[in-house]
Amino acid sequence: MEEPLRRIRALHTASTITVYQAYRPEIGGPAARKGRFPATWKPGRMTWIKPSFLWMMYRSGWGTKEGQETVLAVEITRDGFDWALRNACLSHYVRGLHPDRAAWQRDLKRAPTRVQWDPERDLHLRPLPYRSLQLGLSGEASARYADEWIASISDVTPLAHEIHALVKDGEVDAASRLLPREQGYPAGDELLAHLSS
Repeated sequence: MEEPLRRIRALHTASTITVYQAYRPEIGGPAARKGRFPATWKPGRMTWIKPSFLWMMYRSGWGTKEGQETVLAVEITRDGFDWALRNACLSHYVRGLHPDRAAWQRDLKRAPTRVQWDPERDLHLRPLPYRSLQLGLSGEASARYADEWIASISDVTPLAHEIHALVKDGEVDAASRLLPREQGYPAGDELLAHLSS
């Protein structure tokens, strides 16, 4: 089946969706152990969550980039994720979707969440011809994420390193079998119409 150009691909259940983030060990370690972010995690700044495991691998260099050595799988409520989508603004101006650039800038300033559609990645972290969602949370959204939406936090750094080692050894099929089973997230037009550039 041909992939649509833009789609939220994610590991999800009837009530939760898993997103990924990468942090330095002083934040990622305690977060995974306690199931919530430590006091050193600041909700005031924008934090980006990524439903795509391989896009997180691309961003963090398989959990090797400085400050991104601990890769977290954060299971959050679908209610929270859907709220974030409903209240999001695209991170760039799109003619025809927004009335004009000034209206988009006003929306962007007010919105607690923003959306980017970035090229999905394959196991070699090469860009694919379709895009996956990245969701930026700030202000109210960031606080809700940390305080209300999180169901669990897991350290998946060992999994990232295991898959990466298999890819480097040319064992692509074995690596593929270890990937999270991401499927299209059931977000209808009501959630995505204002975010489809």
